[in-house]
Amino acid sequence: ENESTAGKRKVESTWAVMRVHHQRSRYIYDLFYKRKAISREIYDYCLKNGYADGNLIAKWKKQGFEKLCCLQCIQPRDTNYGTTCICRVPKEKLEKGRTVECVHCGCRGCASTD
Repeated sequence: ENESTAGKRKVESTWAVMRVHHQRSRYIYDLFYKRKAISREIYDYCLKNGYADGNLIAKWKKQGFEKLCCLQCIQPRDTNYGTTCICRVPKEKLEKGRTVECVHCGCRGCASTD
């Protein structure tokens, strides 16, 4: 909230919020599904009260979406060409030395094959 937006592009101002949202959801996902450190009741409480994004976690459980950064990156209506975001393209398919940043969240690559 207090971070200055001076010198940033308009889209860059929300990237920090998206990053925190992703990290918090990923932490709860890891606690419940990977480490089995929390109960179903606590997991449901976190989803119900908005501490984690249930839709994003549902995508992480599917093959090919294990590293997905945000749901906007897989919605074709949000892109110019009606495809997924550039961050979903595997790094080996991109030009060498090209830096890729997602417009929605600032992700630099969330393809499962990376």
